Amino acid sequence: MSMKILDECISCGACLPACPTESISEGDTIYLIDASTCVECKGHFDTPQCVEVCPVACIVPA
Repeated sequence: MSMKILDECISCGACLPACPTESISEGDTIYLIDASTCVECKGHFDTPQCVEVCPVACIVPA
């Protein structure tokens, strides 16, 4: 399973440095999560760090 960023993303970039697997990148209009490398922070943290730092709560399970 992985996380995904919804269209409500304001492209603030807070999630980018929070990702331990570097699965987040800047897209054309919003940030994107690479589902092939996202592990929902399992093995790194108890909760997905991108969700913890997102100011608009636009990151959800894929």
